[in-house]
Amino acid sequence: MNNGLAIILSGPSGAGKSTLVHKVNQWMPGILFSISCTTRAPRPGEQDGVDYHFTTIEDFEKGKDRGDFLEYAFVHGNYYGTPKAPMLSAIQNDQIILLDIDVQGARQIRECLKGTDLEKSVEYVFVAPPSLEVLEKRLRNRGTETEEAILKRLKNARGEMDAWQEYQYLVVNDDAETAARKLEAILRAALCKTHRSSWPQ
Repeated sequence: MNNGLAIILSGPSGAGKSTLVHKVNQWMPGILFSISCTTRAPRPGEQDGVDYHFTTIEDFEKGKDRGDFLEYAFVHGNYYGTPKAPMLSAIQNDQIILLDIDVQGARQIRECLKGTDLEKSVEYVFVAPPSLEVLEKRLRNRGTETEEAILKRLKNARGEMDAWQEYQYLVVNDDAETAARKLEAILRAALCKTHRSSWPQ
């Protein structure tokens, strides 16, 4: 029996997913994080195997043909994808792995795992801001993006937030500490599901 757990985290940019994950990892050490693959060139300061697994289009397409990815997309001339192997390894070794996946990618993963033994090992959590107004304020307070980029993120956010009911859990990130505790509770509850239990011995 494989008692590991994969958590698919989705939510608009600026919802605070990374902040919540960092806090939960302090309370539940040992959680793994999925690192995506991409064919784009590394940006200044990015490290292979830390920020992304950087690869070539040729190698990515070979992996795609082999079925190495849970989900992938071709965006602005480059591939982005989530490798399947780390999630499989985590589940088989009774570990928890978190995957930061957008709404479209989460839909691909559901379809990919439908009817398989892995389906019960995956939980889907949507992280949302309290409102689009709060999200816009957070994006602007970053001070790292152009007005055009902010407006694009807000437009994407509207579409993504419409999908929240596709998920098993919803965490509204109004207060980071409270929201992180809710995410922690979801992880602990998911670990207690009967299909992950080997009791009685």
